[in-house]
Amino acid sequence: MQEIYFAGGCFWGTEHFFKQVQGVTATETGFANGSPDLPAPTYEQVYTDATGYAETVRVCYDESAVSLAFLVQMFFAAIDPLSLNRQGHDTGTRYRTGVYYTSPEQKAVIEAVFAEQQRKYNEPMQVELLPLQNYYPADEYHQDYLDKHPDGYCHLPKQLFEWARQQRGGQVPE
Repeated sequence: MQEIYFAGGCFWGTEHFFKQVQGVTATETGFANGSPDLPAPTYEQVYTDATGYAETVRVCYDESAVSLAFLVQMFFAAIDPLSLNRQGHDTGTRYRTGVYYTSPEQKAVIEAVFAEQQRKYNEPMQVELLPLQNYYPADEYHQDYLDKHPDGYCHLPKQLFEWARQQRGGQVPE
């Protein structure tokens, strides 16, 4: 099993999106790449935008069933890569977008997908590509939120979840 970390705006929708992808074995909402002076931040602390943390989803996946490149392509299908510190109606640095890797091998794969995605735009993407510096799980209330609250708030359209369920590796359709 492998893991990768995606910051895609509000983590409720990002987690639910990746749970639909075949080959993803587990997801967890949490906070990543924030101030080392504040280990294990609470949601309330991160919500102030003063901690440097981003709402992030840890995605565990079976690399024999789904590739990292495919997961990063799926991530781009679920975000607006040109928005800085905003996804949908959610604004603030905690809602920034990013992919946080844990090895040089992951970085090379992600860089290739980023370059492919950047060719689609005339302006620079606002998506971080950084090593994972720190990560802390969110409390239980935020785990599997949309499974517990199917009509709960989400910045992603519900049809995107169905679309994600239908994807089967390879190239993500344009």
